Amino acid sequence: MCTALNFYSKTHYFGRNLDWEHSYGERVIITPRNFPIYFREETPMLNHYAIIGMGVVSDNYPLYFDAANEVGLCVAGLNFPDNAVYNIPMEGMYNVAPFELILWVLSQCKTADEAKLLLSKANIIDIRFNREYGLTPMHWIISDSERSVVAEPTYNGLMLYDNPTGVLTNNPPFPVQYHNLNNYMSLSTSEPQNKFSEKLNLDKYSRGMGAIGLPGDYSSQSRFVRAVFVSHNATECDTEEGSVNQFFHLLSAVEMPKGCVVTENGLEHTVYSSCINTANGIYYYKMYGSNNIYKADMYKYDIESDKLKVFDAQ
Repeated sequence: MCTALNFYSKTHYFGRNLDWEHSYGERVIITPRNFPIYFREETPMLNHYAIIGMGVVSDNYPLYFDAANEVGLCVAGLNFPDNAVYNIPMEGMYNVAPFELILWVLSQCKTADEAKLLLSKANIIDIRFNREYGLTPMHWIISDSERSVVAEPTYNGLMLYDNPTGVLTNNPPFPVQYHNLNNYMSLSTSEPQNKFSEKLNLDKYSRGMGAIGLPGDYSSQSRFVRAVFVSHNATECDTEEGSVNQFFHLLSAVEMPKGCVVTENGLEHTVYSSCINTANGIYYYKMYGSNNIYKADMYKYDIESDKLKVFDAQ
């Protein structure tokens, strides 16, 4: 499972935890402006916005887990099991495979509004990349420096939601997640007041008691509530270093240590965490085995190139 969020500090930051039982051999990938991007049903993009993000490369094709383009639009794909529905191609629609969606949106859209309009005419089709990679059930968060949108392929089509929280996890669908926040409106960063009973002299015996009731388990719904709480209450920082460190602290509030979530396939854990400075095209990340933060700068590479630039994740 996974958690993605936005943070507005010195500038706009976007990133995620990728939580799974194993690594995919993920690496930081720069797709420059003139790298030809081919789609199964749609017109190829021979010239497009440059893109940086984390993913894998197969048959010289970048399969992104999360990424941002050079004008600051970001997309992350998150697991959406038992809810994602993919279709056969339809006439009069843009027919896009799940593995293509991040590239398709980031190659041509400047803003979340543009992406939402484009996706309103899209049909997510039931095509896998190849036999090696299964057809993963996905939904996506799309963000710029002003707003976020969630795209969820369902039985009713591709549903698009404005997302004022700037957060996405996994199941249940986004409207249910957002409605669930009503159950936590009494939480606060301030000290609580005794509203339990005027007849009882109750004591504030610890700091942080205003947030008692904030869920601490690793379920998608609990991580959603916790990520919204910390990202909406965290203080902004004046420096790039401070902002990036603050972002990774936000992600650490919802990260998964090995051994705390056991599945039939192994120990689910936070394989990597990412933080993108969307204004400067800098991709920060850290892997499970280290607390070191590494970075890749899109603009230290020739973004007019026609060849992928791939960095080994450290």
